[in-house]
Amino acid sequence: MARNGVGRTAIVRRPDPPDVYEYDIERYLNVRSAFGASFRADGTLSFRTNTTGTPQVWTVPEAGAWPTQRTFYDERVTFASPSPERAETVFGMDEGGDERGSLFRLDDDGRITELTQPDAKHRWGGWSHDGDRIAFASNRRDESVFDVYVRPRDGTDGDARRLLEGDGWLSVAGWSPDDSRLLVHEARSNVDTDVYVLDVESGALAALTGEGAPGDGNTGNEAVRYKSLSWGPDGEYVYCCSDRDGDTLSLVRLDADDGGLETVVDGGTWNVDGVAIDDGTGRIAYSRNVDGYTELTVGDLDGERIDPRPDPELPAGLAGGVAFDDGADRFAVTVTTDTHNANVYVVDVETGAAERWTQAPTAGIPESTFVESDPVRYGTFDGREIPGYLSVPETVPEGGAPTIVDVHGGPESQRRPSFSALKQYFLAHGYAVFEPNVRGSTGYGREYAALDDVEKRMDAVADVGAAAAWLAERPEVDGDRLIAKGGSYGGFVTLAALTEYPDVWAAGVDIVGIANFVTFLENTGSWRRALREAEYGSLEDDQELLESISPINSMDRIEAPLFVLHGENDPRVPVGEARQVAEAAEAAGVPVETLVFEDEGHGISKRENRIEAYAAIVEFLDRHV
Repeated sequence: MARNGVGRTAIVRRPDPPDVYEYDIERYLNVRSAFGASFRADGTLSFRTNTTGTPQVWTVPEAGAWPTQRTFYDERVTFASPSPERAETVFGMDEGGDERGSLFRLDDDGRITELTQPDAKHRWGGWSHDGDRIAFASNRRDESVFDVYVRPRDGTDGDARRLLEGDGWLSVAGWSPDDSRLLVHEARSNVDTDVYVLDVESGALAALTGEGAPGDGNTGNEAVRYKSLSWGPDGEYVYCCSDRDGDTLSLVRLDADDGGLETVVDGGTWNVDGVAIDDGTGRIAYSRNVDGYTELTVGDLDGERIDPRPDPELPAGLAGGVAFDDGADRFAVTVTTDTHNANVYVVDVETGAAERWTQAPTAGIPESTFVESDPVRYGTFDGREIPGYLSVPETVPEGGAPTIVDVHGGPESQRRPSFSALKQYFLAHGYAVFEPNVRGSTGYGREYAALDDVEKRMDAVADVGAAAAWLAERPEVDGDRLIAKGGSYGGFVTLAALTEYPDVWAAGVDIVGIANFVTFLENTGSWRRALREAEYGSLEDDQELLESISPINSMDRIEAPLFVLHGENDPRVPVGEARQVAEAAEAAGVPVETLVFEDEGHGISKRENRIEAYAAIVEFLDRHV
């Protein structure tokens, strides 16, 4: 490929047809995104974008205006929350992906003050309404648990007051309208949570759900989710999404005094998976996850009713992160679709009209070249229908296209129709991509999410085997050129699929994946171990099972070449997992390539690293597939 004074050129003209252009992987990975928006006290919009290579804080005064960059780090900014009263913002940042995020205050004149100590995790809990205090949860006292803290916006870290000592995974979900109480969320697993109210002055804690709750909340051992917590007007009720009374999540409200639960919007077939409330006006926006697509509803609370407003005029895809402005006349929301990179829209509540406020570019790649996925279902070993998304290149050769089976992490997660520059690169270069939501995925009800728990783990891998068989029968797919790919838990599924169905795959790509459940649980961050054992099984009770399902013990069965990608600082799936895979694969005679980044954690976030990593993967697949 030709070179110039800057680097590789990004465009190669194909001879036939003459007006079609092909862009290299570097160009695709320069597609930007804008997200995480909130209105500042002066009505301007704060958001994050990765324009400079990692997500940083930017602001823009109105749609179409030139944005202003506010932070200038090589490391990623993990969140940004503007003060409700002053021209200042609290943001979070870790180092090299280690997730030990510290909190910083950014003043409008550019001065930055570190608010917390850098050697612990800090989970943001929000500003008080007067902007004088902040709340957060941290594991600074004991790495394995989180406590709740409140501190003044100024002063020093020594001014932080520990209100509650936790014995597990606590987070703060916001201040009550009068700033006298905090919502506290406790997670024992991703599907087993509870809600508490914490008095800021006295430190008294009241349970609204679970054991010890005074009302009619769940008091048994049944796993129930309470997520996306918001205070209602006057602090009388707490609104959230819960599956306490059904298989799917509904919009419910909890009495803030006795925990009594009332359903506001029944989930029915699909989850109500997010809620945002302006506690001053009672204006509400909630989202329903309909087969992966977001349906957003806006209205005004009237007791147990919601008086609807016009539906927002947003592109059909994935929408989230609703943030109202002062007065709740409008809200910001991040939207992405298969064919549109993430950008921030502002919606007028009275009319539903939506205006795009950010202009994250597509690196000069025409949006018309991006491919939309099709939601599909396929049968698996026990007669269930497994949902997924199939994307097929515009031109398919005779005999079908090589196809990547890309499994999401979690496992309590869901692949949804959102933009992926890497996927679009593969589609533009002749690969099809299939993204199954194997059993254990969220979005399809509590029963479906539990189908892979502990001793049922390998049933999810069997779903991938069934996907491969289903794909091989489709005329647009070349069944002899199937690629297993996945990250984190999806990396485990990839490795397990390669060992369980070795003759199916032409190649495998393992990204920050679990290879050995025993060493993974031994070495993962201590604050995560109990949550992960609830999903996978415990070291104390299930070690024999964990060893039996670990792909590391069957690497000699793999027949396909393997690429392994990891971050040295990964606190979730430590890099030792990648090293075990590389050593075992080499010992078994499996062709294996390994790439580890010293300045990355659980995933590759820095643009220069992403370009190097995915260029290597592309070269690997082009060579072997």
